[in-house]
Amino acid sequence: MSPPDRTAEQASPSSLRKAGIIFLVIVVAVVAYGLVSRAAENTRLRDLTEAQAIPDVAVEVPGQAAPGNGIDLPGRLEAFVRAPIYARVPGYLKNWRYDIGAKVKAGEVLAEIDTPDLDQQLMQARADLNVAEANAKLAEITAKRWQSLSGTDAVAKQDVDQRTFTWNANIAQVKSAQANVDRLLAEAGFKRLVAPFDGIVTARETDVGSLINAGATGGAELFVVSETRKLRVYVNVPQNLVPSVPSGTPVTIRVPEHPGKSYSGRVEASSQSVTPSTGTTLMQVIVDNAAGELMPGDYASIHLQTASGGEALSVPSSALVFDARGLSIAVVGADDRVTVKPVVIQRDLGAVVEIASGLDATDRVIQNPPDGVVTGALVRVVSKTPVGVAAAKPKGANEHG
Repeated sequence: MSPPDRTAEQASPSSLRKAGIIFLVIVVAVVAYGLVSRAAENTRLRDLTEAQAIPDVAVEVPGQAAPGNGIDLPGRLEAFVRAPIYARVPGYLKNWRYDIGAKVKAGEVLAEIDTPDLDQQLMQARADLNVAEANAKLAEITAKRWQSLSGTDAVAKQDVDQRTFTWNANIAQVKSAQANVDRLLAEAGFKRLVAPFDGIVTARETDVGSLINAGATGGAELFVVSETRKLRVYVNVPQNLVPSVPSGTPVTIRVPEHPGKSYSGRVEASSQSVTPSTGTTLMQVIVDNAAGELMPGDYASIHLQTASGGEALSVPSSALVFDARGLSIAVVGADDRVTVKPVVIQRDLGAVVEIASGLDATDRVIQNPPDGVVTGALVRVVSKTPVGVAAAKPKGANEHG
């Protein structure tokens, strides 16, 4: 065999070794690339998951409470004096003279009751009185005759005393019978139902021929007479506002049936106690109703002119957090970390609440805090913070562009 053939035989194992090394390098490179790619993908997935786990929140800065706004509360108008009229005697309604809405004067007859049972009792009582008077007259004559003979030996002193005592007993029976007649006459006077004061008939719950039971035995009210020239309004004032609502505080009243029109009143009295279930104090407002435009039982919106604290801050009511810690508000710092601050409400105006303490004017308040928000939690602010309130912060690691 020639020399070139031996060289080729010697080079063949070397070429195979090189090819094997190259293949191994390629395999290692492919595996390494796969591992690095998977690690990078896991890192991106973890970052994405963490980013999605951060809640998005909208924030706003507190506003300044406007002084002297007062507070609006619901109320119900009531008659200054309301008198349900009940029957004092049983019978049947004979007639009625005034229907609902009628104006009546004190002492005017509203209705009459037919009382046959009472009439018979009165007749019997008068007859018993006549019998008692006759017996008393006979006892008087007898006693005087025996007394005229008491100085002689014709009668015994015991007999004279017995006739005298019989006369006195008959006099007592006459008084008893007379008292029974007077009682029944007084009851007969209740056959006429009269208005106790000047007012308006606001209810009539009976009609001619209706069976009437006495009020003390479960009878229903027959009429209601109300004094409406002045009306009462009872409102429940929050406990923290009670010192700002003394007696004489002016009140503005509005009712649905007169839109755009208001009526003036004043705080007349306070219950001087707090209802534990509501944390409010009951106050009475008096409003003049000489024109008769307001009606008892009407729903009313009551505006109390209270003095609002100049340092109070207003926030949306949705920003309040109620939990075991009490009442608080979640704010966001410059590092997008949450701080939960306990606060004290000064006034609840419905959609907006005024905060007396616990909040700063520069705080970024979370409008709708997520459930379970705690101090130190990371959030992503999605609303624009007003210029000049919070300093611009550099883009953080949690902000992905």
